[in-house]
Amino acid sequence: MKYFVASDIHGDSYWAQRIVDAFVESGADKLVLLGDTLYHGPRNDLPAHHAPKKVIEILNNYADKIIAVRGNCDTEVDQMVLKFPIMADYVYLVDEGHVFFLTHGHIYNPYDKPEAMPDGGTIVMGHTHVAKDIMFNAEDGKTFRYMNPGSPSIPKESTPPSYILIEKGRAELFSFD
Repeated sequence: MKYFVASDIHGDSYWAQRIVDAFVESGADKLVLLGDTLYHGPRNDLPAHHAPKKVIEILNNYADKIIAVRGNCDTEVDQMVLKFPIMADYVYLVDEGHVFFLTHGHIYNPYDKPEAMPDGGTIVMGHTHVAKDIMFNAEDGKTFRYMNPGSPSIPKESTPPSYILIEKGRAELFSFD
């Protein structure tokens, strides 16, 4: 299986379409969304192409291919209009024996990781809007990889709009540019 991972669309229809187009072009089997799909939140400026109803339409066309987790801006009302589940706080993905812990990042993160995170696994999260791919040494002595695709619609810390591809137990961060 091949997984295309994106996060923090925040209701931006331009980026929702770019994500779907890149997902299709990549040949991935599943589109993984790491939360904050429709709403921009009170701390963020409105995205340039804020059109949540259009984002709903774009993503619902791929509902059978989407795996999603809940972000801090996602609500039960959002779930009512989306045709794929978004309310899970995390998903474990095991690909070729490698464990990927997929979450938004507002509950679990590299500093507050799940107890079941195995040594050498990968935490893939959004929330910070900062694209990142680093090795992380936890206080419990476990070493794991921390990856974040950032936010295409509201990127922070001068990071480019990015996404992650997971295939054959490996993950790689790519820029849309």
